This record gives sequence, structure tokens and C-alpha cells, in this order.
Amino acid sequence: MSGPPEPDEQPAHALPSQEERVAALREARVVLVSACLLGEACRYDGRSQRSERVLAALAGKDVVPVCPEVASGLPIPRPPVDLRGGTGVDVWAGRAVAVEREAGTDRTEAFQRGARLALDAARRFGATVALLKEKSPSCGSQRVYESGQLRAGEGITAALLRAEGLTVLSDEDL
Repeated sequence: MSGPPEPDEQPAHALPSQEERVAALREARVVLVSACLLGEACRYDGRSQRSERVLAALAGKDVVPVCPEVASGLPIPRPPVDLRGGTGVDVWAGRAVAVEREAGTDRTEAFQRGARLALDAARRFGATVALLKEKSPSCGSQRVYESGQLRAGEGITAALLRAEGLTVLSDEDL
């Protein structure tokens, strides 16, 4: 499976605006959603990020909950992971990695496996939109931690889903 297109292959107008992303969510029948936003205690720190705004936006929709990191076999809790060398797009291009913040253990393969499983779930259930947790090395769609600093960019799962044609938005878009 190929990864997302190189950043310079994407014209500046390729990414939908916040209004377009929210409109796509309103129109979607099936939505792939970060499980932590639904109240699942699956974050790296063993907590959830349940969001009433997210739950309200999903009313009447079929929801496909995913946690790419847990799906890949990583435990709860688990050491926090940062991207190093770039963002999720760069990981798919082989220019960046996902590493444990403290130990430096490379978790790139697990994060890519989880992203592929999320994509498989989206396809299996017909999701056209993904509503994901911002700032996550997997799910961040606008900002991620890279080498300990919050920067513009997307996580590994968000990059793959977007490259494969899903509209990706974050809990912060609502």
C-alpha cells in the first residue's frame, strides 16, 4: 500500500477549509471517530477525552470508534510518543519516525499498522469522514508533537486517511 502523496505533490487548495470539513461531517452517514473522544479510556495515559461537542455532532450517525494505537497492539497506558523528523506525511515518505518520548523506542511500525487498521475499518463500514483527536501522533489532523514541540501538521493515521480520500477533521473543528 502506498502512503500519502508527498507534501509538495498536494496543491495548496487541496485541503478543505474548516467550514467544508464540518459540512462534510454534517452530511456523512458513517463517521470514523477517535475512541477516546467517545469516552473510551484508551489514551496513552489511560484516560479518555470524552467530548460532549463530538457526541452532539455525531447524533443520528453511524459511528465507527477506533484507536489506532491500541488496535496495533500497544498497551494502555503506554509511554507518550512524539514524531521525530517531521509529521505523519513524512513518516509515510520514510523521512520521519514515531518514537517514545523518554526511551526513544521506535514505534513507527505499530503506528503505521494502526493507521492501516483504521483505514480498513473506514472502508469496511463506508465512512467518508474521520473525526479525530487533535495533537495525537496518530490522529492529529492540524497539529502534532514533533520532537517535543507542538507544530502544524498531521499524525500518521490522519495523513493516511486524508491521502486515501477521507475528509479528516478534529475535535477542535467543532
